[in-house]
Parts: sequence; C-alpha cells; structure tokens
Amino acid sequence: MKLDEQLNFAITGVAGYIAPRHLKAIRDTGNRLVAAVDPNDSVGLLDHYSYDTSFFKEFERFDRHLEKLRRGPEAERIHYLSVCSPNFLHDAHCRLALRVGADVICEKPLVLNPWNLDALQELEDEYGNRIYTVLQLRTHPKLLELRQKLLQGPGDHQYEVELTYITARGIWYDFSWKGDYEKSGGVATNIGIHFFDLLLWLFGEVGVNRVYHSDPHRMSGYMELERAKVKWFLSTDYRDLSFPVEPGVRSTHRSITVDGDEIEFTGGFTDLHTRVYEETLAGRGFGIDDARPSITLVSEIRHAPILPVDGLAHDLLQGR
Repeated sequence: MKLDEQLNFAITGVAGYIAPRHLKAIRDTGNRLVAAVDPNDSVGLLDHYSYDTSFFKEFERFDRHLEKLRRGPEAERIHYLSVCSPNFLHDAHCRLALRVGADVICEKPLVLNPWNLDALQELEDEYGNRIYTVLQLRTHPKLLELRQKLLQGPGDHQYEVELTYITARGIWYDFSWKGDYEKSGGVATNIGIHFFDLLLWLFGEVGVNRVYHSDPHRMSGYMELERAKVKWFLSTDYRDLSFPVEPGVRSTHRSITVDGDEIEFTGGFTDLHTRVYEETLAGRGFGIDDARPSITLVSEIRHAPILPVDGLAHDLLQGR
C-alpha cells in the first residue's frame, strides 16, 4: 500500500476513556475507522467520525468480522488495529491484529509483564506485521526541548530530578478495572508507565531502584539512572493536589524538576496521540524494544519491597 492511500483501522475498547484520542488521530491522519468493539454500547461518539463503522459488543463477532475482511478484497482489509481496551487485554488484542494481517497501535502499557514482550516479538516475525505503542511524552514539545538541552549538556553530570504526577480520580476508579491490580497493574503501571519511559528516555538505564510507598491510590520511590537521581510521586487522590480541585476544569498536575528548574507540562496533551500516529505511519513509531525498558522497570517497582521513608524520598511523601 502506498503511503498516500487511505488506511483502514479497527479499534478495541471504543467506549473507554482514551478511545476518543485515537478516533481523532485516525481521522486527523486521513484514515478511516471500519470496525469497533466494546462490551459497553455507549458509543454514540462514533457518529462524530463515521456512519459506516461496524460495531460489535461481542469480541468473538469482532474477531470473525476482521477475519472475513482479511479474506476479502484488499481495499477492505484492516491495516491497523488500535488497542484501547483494559491493560490486561492488550496482549491478546495485539495477537488478534497480527493474526488478521494488521499492524498495531496499542495504548500504554503495551503489556503488564516484560516476558510477554518476547512472545509478541516472535509473533511479529511469524506474521510479518509490527506492534507499536503510544509513548506520547516523547512527542511533547517541552520534553523534546528538555531532551535536546540534556544531550547538549555535560555527559558526566548527575542531574537532581523530581517527578510529580497527580491526577484526580473519583470513587468510580476503585470499582472499575483500573482499580483492580490484576487487570491494571496498579498505579505505577496504569498512570506511571509514560513517566518511567520518559525518565529512561531522558536519563538512561536504572541502577538503584527504591520504593517507599504503595497503596491503591499512590506510589512513590527513588531511583538512580545513568545521568540522574530521581525522586518520584504518583497519585490519583485529589487531596494530594496543591490547589483546590475543579472537576472537569482543573484536576491534574504534571511536572518534572531538573536541577531546580521546573518544567510543568500539564497542558499540551490534546494532540499528542495524533503526533504518535503521524510518526508511526511515517515509519518512526515506538515498537516493542522502545517499550521494553519501562515495562521491565515498572514490573520491578511493583514487586519491590517497601522501604522506610528516608531523606531520598519525594517531598510529598516526607510530609506524611
């Protein structure tokens, strides 16, 4: 297929929180959505993008439909599957895409456990298609600027870094799959995976890795990377915000401080998925090897012993 031809996309988890960003990216890159699946049928949003998208509530029927398209005319086959389903289903849905001859653009985390990546790479080789993931912080203008600044700095300097991500979630969170550790991977995996990828991308491999706190709503720890000493704090509890929460208006804080200089990047997220799609379709997507370091790190964090809080802990944890 030529690069300027319209591509056919299908999507899993289309009724979920993150799916609208993928739907927008598919449209904004000039492609079309031909099939979607979700056990929930609150998918009227599809009408903003197309009136011709086949929708399924049963995954088995969706699977059968994609297989039927694969055996039909080339113009009707699926070229990409966008995976927006719950974390624990990503692995299986990536496998479906490869089986029907499609590439994948999968939401974070690509998988919950690093050993699952080896099997997916074997299937890539077997089927001849690729699995890409959404590491959108690597496309954020402020963070690209920071990376360039770091690359131009002294190679032997150890930066003092503090990463803070607080995103308010209501009671519903605990009763959804996101609050189920086995399905989401917990706070470090569900909301932290992008930020651990960011740290590794900016500062290199992990040496020391300590965890000081872990509960269903927050995690915090300390790590030493090749070029940085990092204190990190993740939370879904609105009470950790330094300002009065305004539901639907102001409820998130993202920042990274490097040697005392804060880069607050709460804004600028609206079009990052579109940028990821543009890069992927241009042959510069983030593949399994890109995702592996952060998935390995998060797995280690999930299984790390909880240590007593000391002077290396994040300031927000020190005050508890």
